[in-house]
Amino acid sequence: MAPGVELGFAAAAAGPGGVWRLRSAYFPSKVGGRPAWLGEAGLPGPAALRCGRCQRPCAFLLQLYAPLPGRSDAFHRTLFVFACRGPACYRGSGPRGPFRVFRNQLPRRNDTYPEEPPPEEPPPGPAPAPPERLSGGAALCRVCGCPGPRCCGRCRRAAYCGPEHQALDWRRGHRRSCGQHPAGDDSVDAIPEHNEFLFPEYEILIEPEEPEFPDDSTIDPGDEQVAVETSKDLKEQEELGATGSADEALQSLDEETLEALAKRETEEDKIFQMFKEKVAAEPEQIIRYCRGGEGPIWVSGENRPEEKDIPNCLCGAKRIFEFQIMPQLLNYLQVDSLGESIDWGTLAVYTCANNCGGAHEYLEEFIWKQDYSVGHVLPS
Repeated sequence: MAPGVELGFAAAAAGPGGVWRLRSAYFPSKVGGRPAWLGEAGLPGPAALRCGRCQRPCAFLLQLYAPLPGRSDAFHRTLFVFACRGPACYRGSGPRGPFRVFRNQLPRRNDTYPEEPPPEEPPPGPAPAPPERLSGGAALCRVCGCPGPRCCGRCRRAAYCGPEHQALDWRRGHRRSCGQHPAGDDSVDAIPEHNEFLFPEYEILIEPEEPEFPDDSTIDPGDEQVAVETSKDLKEQEELGATGSADEALQSLDEETLEALAKRETEEDKIFQMFKEKVAAEPEQIIRYCRGGEGPIWVSGENRPEEKDIPNCLCGAKRIFEFQIMPQLLNYLQVDSLGESIDWGTLAVYTCANNCGGAHEYLEEFIWKQDYSVGHVLPS
């Protein structure tokens, strides 16, 4: 039996308890902020986390905790997605581009986490600050929370992933506090939130998708016929209303070209309508997860990947669809602008069918960006 679809929804991390779940709970699924790394070995370095187009550092977009039942080597498993903050890098559909995706997994018995389940309630006290280091001692960038091999040349304490984030943190206040700590004090000044680079932080809540038609539901054939006729009438009215300058422009085209255009537009309309109908029951969904089962729902018939477009994993196994990121997530990211904006129709993530990774390192996976076709876009 094919696995069912699970939906992800963004929930505000209100209060210290919410922040604790995102920053200190062992295995969060979340949007924005800084990544909550799973394993501490083999983290992706600064070069692997740069945009494939502009080469600037990517920001952490989201992570999904997605363990695989029956796989002892993937008792804990998380997928991490990073995205460029430059709107110009989002022009056009296709592979990777402004995105990076990584997978990491651990067995139940490992060097980082106890075998017992993590606590469900936060400890007393204020919400935790962003970590400066992993428990094993590896330094994290003060801006993005990714590995920070570069340090401030003056205080030798503040860590960064590269010169861009070092300059950003210097302007945000490190210049005033740098070198103010006494000798022997290894602490650094409080880490700013850096909201100008980080995406807003939300918890991702996962729920199973409800079937479109429950088993005990029945549809009156008469009602169905009325709905079809009503839809047909509305469509005819829309077609009659779509006259004027468009008709004048089309008169110059030959009949064969007109037929091809009409057929293409009709197919595009059908695909986009199917997408809208699929998400209508849960319009706030930001994630659709179904590893190895139902594939992604596309917003367009154009720029859909074929099998040859999805590269095999480095281990040689094929990659299979695991989850897609919906356009509704954009409503939470505060990325609208008067000019170009970060945008997508949908993002489909494909991962190794064999789920390789015995060394517990972070392995890069594949993501495909599809844009809306002209004239089709979901309302905000």
